[in-house]
Amino acid sequence: MIVCVCKSVSDRKIRAAIADGMDSFDELQFELGVALCCGKCEESVRDVMEQSGVCASRCGVEKREVVAPLTFYERQAA
Repeated sequence: MIVCVCKSVSDRKIRAAIADGMDSFDELQFELGVALCCGKCEESVRDVMEQSGVCASRCGVEKREVVAPLTFYERQAA
C-alpha cells in the first residue's frame, strides 16, 4: 500500500527501512522523504512504525482531534 503519495513510498519500503535499523520518524523522513511535501502521510507513517514495534508511544505525538472554529453570522432584515 502506498503511504506517501508525494514520494511514492509504500508501507513495505518503510518496514524494510525499519528492518535496516531506522528507528525514528526523523530518520525515515530524511532517508525516504515521507511527510516532506504535503505532510498528510505523517500519521500513516507513524502507524506503520507502531505496527512494526518501533516507537510504540508514537514518538511522543498524541493523536488529537482537529476541530475547526465555528463562526455564526446574523442576517439583517432588508
